[in-house]
Amino acid sequence: MPVVDIPGSKSITARALFLAAAADGVTTLVRPLSSDDTEGFVEGLARLGYRVGRSPDAWRIDGRPEGPGVPEADVYCRDGATTARFLPTLAAAGHGTFRFDASAQMRRRPLGPLSRALRDLGVDLRHEQAEGHHPLTVAAAGVEGGEVTLDAGQSSQYLTALLLLGPLTRKGLRITVTDLVSAPYVEITLAMMRAFGAEVRREGNVFVVAPGGYRATTYAIEPDASTASYFFAAAAVTGGEVTVPGLGTEALQGDLAFVDVLRRMGAEVSTGPDATTVRGTGTLHGLTVTMRDISDTMPTLAAIAPFASGPVRIEDVGNTRVKECDRLEACAENLRRLGVEVSTGPDWIEITPGGGTPMAGAEITSYGDHRIVMSFAVTGLRVPGISFDDPGCVRKTFPGFHEEFGALNARW
Repeated sequence: MPVVDIPGSKSITARALFLAAAADGVTTLVRPLSSDDTEGFVEGLARLGYRVGRSPDAWRIDGRPEGPGVPEADVYCRDGATTARFLPTLAAAGHGTFRFDASAQMRRRPLGPLSRALRDLGVDLRHEQAEGHHPLTVAAAGVEGGEVTLDAGQSSQYLTALLLLGPLTRKGLRITVTDLVSAPYVEITLAMMRAFGAEVRREGNVFVVAPGGYRATTYAIEPDASTASYFFAAAAVTGGEVTVPGLGTEALQGDLAFVDVLRRMGAEVSTGPDATTVRGTGTLHGLTVTMRDISDTMPTLAAIAPFASGPVRIEDVGNTRVKECDRLEACAENLRRLGVEVSTGPDWIEITPGGGTPMAGAEITSYGDHRIVMSFAVTGLRVPGISFDDPGCVRKTFPGFHEEFGALNARW
């Protein structure tokens, strides 16, 4: 039975870096993800005056509860949404003038609801070009705290950034959320904040965070469940079997629920305390599924939908239109290029297999999005002749993806 070691979770690594930087003492992160996004986050911390020491399997961060160690800095966030949203929020709790910019791709992605919430809390934050987008400057003087209202309907990262900020404010925070997408990611945030000594509770759509800061700790990063979805999907479409250690019933990440979608489609799934196994049965049924909470795995499902016995309809994924690219349209366009019948709406996509035209290989347009490439690599297990215009963009979360995926395929 092939066992695949998936790199550490990007989401958990980014949160852990924020928490470690803000904590009192030296934190050790065990098996963090090393990728373009997390390297960019660490580089940003260094520009802000935080000390990060790295070995292959552990990173050590000297926390600075008082905030950045320099009075001014220019930080480039690359393509990283967590970097671009978390670091300005971290800097706001300190004192100094901090400018943030990002890649053209990240500049297009929205930041407005978080900016408005920070301003409502008294943070001096200016967008230099387009309102609600990078570049921006924070003139930091600490954050008093208090009550704030937030719309997290585009991204749960806005809420995570504010939650992480809460213990660093003088009074704590009371956040009322009017809309929330990808809610399981917020549960990750709450669990990790508690692991670093913070007090936080949820009362319906209100989140209450006590002041008092964070305590340094040793924190192990679990494998990335979104990345694991490609390997689980590969087993489902080929009739193979794959086990991912480190992702079991105790996993923090909601994206592990993707295996429940595969189970509904006919795959055999076994989840134990510290591992999950998926085995393909040779059958994939069509289905209608809401993926609001696990929308990062929408492209994975879209990429295997052509092998189902009936239509696959994915609903409530409007937020995927403001990711690294418009993922909903990117999936639709690439599937049509392969000869698959697809229709889309504002927040849904429906894929109809076997429209009379056999699937043929084509070049997949990645739009610089790592998840488009990794998803259609799964399609390529069954459709010869698939290539990518930018295969290297997987370095954002999994630099060794193509080698690992090829090795798995060779073992079946």
